Amino acid sequence: MMQALIEISDKQYLVKQGDKIFVPRQQGAAGDVIEVKSLMQVDQANSTITAGTVTVKVLEHVRDETIVVFRKSRRKRFQKRNGHRQHMTQVEVLSV
Repeated sequence: MMQALIEISDKQYLVKQGDKIFVPRQQGAAGDVIEVKSLMQVDQANSTITAGTVTVKVLEHVRDETIVVFRKSRRKRFQKRNGHRQHMTQVEVLSV
C-alpha cells in the first residue's frame, strides 16, 4: 500500500488513498480537486524522497470543536472566559 507524507498549511500528514482528514481552511468550494505537494512516498518497506503530487478533493468546510480560554488572577476578582473555534476543511485523498 502506497502512502505519502504531504504538507498542507505548514502541517504534515501521512495519508494513503481513500483517507479523509481535517486540515486548516483551504481555498476552494466543496467538490473542487486540489493538487498537494508530496514530501515523501512510502511503499511497504521502501521509502523514497521524491517530489510528487497528491490529488485531494474538498468535501466540506466545517468548524472545529470549541477550545475554552480561561484567565484568572488570584485575589483580584478577575476572571475572563473566552472560546475559539478554528475553521477546518475536510478533504479526501483521491490518488497518491
